[in-house]
Amino acid sequence: MNRREVAAVITYVGRLDPRTIRTDAGEARDQLNTWHELLDDVPMTTGQGWDVREIVRKRIVSSPYPILPADVAREWHTHRRDRLARHTDPTPMADPDNPKAWRAELLAARDAVAAGQAAPSAHRGITAGRHRPGLEDQLTAVGSYIPTAVRTELAPYRPARAAREAAIAAGGPDILGVPCEWCHAAKGEPCRRRRITLDGTARGNAPRTTAHPGRIERALAAQSQASAA
Repeated sequence: MNRREVAAVITYVGRLDPRTIRTDAGEARDQLNTWHELLDDVPMTTGQGWDVREIVRKRIVSSPYPILPADVAREWHTHRRDRLARHTDPTPMADPDNPKAWRAELLAARDAVAAGQAAPSAHRGITAGRHRPGLEDQLTAVGSYIPTAVRTELAPYRPARAAREAAIAAGGPDILGVPCEWCHAAKGEPCRRRRITLDGTARGNAPRTTAHPGRIERALAAQSQASAA
């Protein structure tokens, strides 16, 4: 802010908190010099959610002490750090073989975000945008990444998974699609053997081939609700 803008801020502060008003010409000049020294690099407003008046108002409401220019400066630096933390450097348009131009464009983009002249550039999600045409058909044609013959050979070594796949293929519910309230197994994880000792603690953590009855009932209920919907 320039001196005229800082003077406007001081006037606004004095209107909300008369304790900050300086009637002596020398004191008013010193106050202006101090505020301008600390707020020289702080903008009055930006198009990205920063307004000095909002900061002053919130500070006066939340604190019983007179506001200081350092309070406003700290809020601005916090605002800048937050914006830069949410910013992801976009790929510069400059030639990557020209490191000086590449770096200059990156720094210019960061400075614009920090100064509130541009919005932070966030990460684009991996699944953002439209799906490629024909993608669903390609995935259907590929099928499972494990061939059927190999899956059959692995069944004796994966009894829980084999039982789950057989139940789903027969039209039954996905037993592992719901958590187990008895052994606290998460979704997708097999049930565990829990042996309760005399003092009430649980012992044993071996996976079960079959799910606990309560989990089976919850899976059946979930399947019924899905069919009704």
